[in-house]
Amino acid sequence: MKKAVVLGAGGFIGSHLVKRLKSEGYLVTGVDLKYPEFAATEADEFIIGDLREEEVCKHVLCTKPDEVYQLAADMGGAGYLFTGAHDAEVMHNSALINLHTAKWATHFSVGKVFYSSSACIYPKQNQTNPDDPRCYEASAYPADPDSEYGWEKLFSERLYASFHRNYGLEVRIARFHNVYGPEGTWQGGKEKAPAAICRKVAQARNGDKVEVWGDGRQTRSFLYIDDCLDGIRQFMASDFMGPVNIGSEEMISINDFTEMIIDISGKSLDIRHVEGPQGVRGRNSDNALIRERVGWHPRYTLREGIEQTYLWIAGQLNQQQEIIDLQRLHQA
Repeated sequence: MKKAVVLGAGGFIGSHLVKRLKSEGYLVTGVDLKYPEFAATEADEFIIGDLREEEVCKHVLCTKPDEVYQLAADMGGAGYLFTGAHDAEVMHNSALINLHTAKWATHFSVGKVFYSSSACIYPKQNQTNPDDPRCYEASAYPADPDSEYGWEKLFSERLYASFHRNYGLEVRIARFHNVYGPEGTWQGGKEKAPAAICRKVAQARNGDKVEVWGDGRQTRSFLYIDDCLDGIRQFMASDFMGPVNIGSEEMISINDFTEMIIDISGKSLDIRHVEGPQGVRGRNSDNALIRERVGWHPRYTLREGIEQTYLWIAGQLNQQQEIIDLQRLHQA
């Protein structure tokens, strides 16, 4: 039985990855500051630990797992990453985790390390045209990411690549593009655009206006969680180190994306544009390299994935309201 360690197993992608690895017969250890928020973990062992502390990282890697999945990071949506208020925390916290992981994965000669980088590493000048963003892998340099989050991710890509060159650490580096789906953060300030817009639409009543940051003409692509997991597993099974994009090429404007979610809801709603952090004007995954070297491509359309995500978030809101109603009943 192969052993896998998932760092960041309490998070959205990490918790889903644990389930996938278990379904494939792995013995899985999960590590995070917290347990998954919306479902019990399926890990054989779950360690509550702070990977910014070197001893924690050393402890979880000393078992010499066959595969390590490094998903742990200080992150969130545009409201968390692009205001500048959290830059020092994001860079410090995430860099420490990766420095410890690279060091001890090498020391204990683990099998392979998967590192989850981000589309945020791409230069902002390549993403000024919402109709024609350039996010193919080689376009990362000359480097000029749009956020400190992106700079840290790029640094850590180079960190893992250097450990591969100098010490033979087997690594796989993937740049995620806006992964979404059920059991992801949907409120509180760290949620990403798909969850935030689904929540706003689910909360709205007929005739309300849904707030969209900026003019809504900025473009993005969004990848459903099941497709992301397929990409991770196929990439890890390949002999290619990367970096590769793992994303969807189905680009859409935020206005059209919001209209899609409104249509899924069956409600009669309008859009109101408000001031807010937007990130780059255009971003879309370029999957030519991963198709060529790994053979992966997404299976789900954006609408198929968003339908499932919207239903789940609407259900979470209903549960939340039921709890509030019960509390009021007890207080009466």
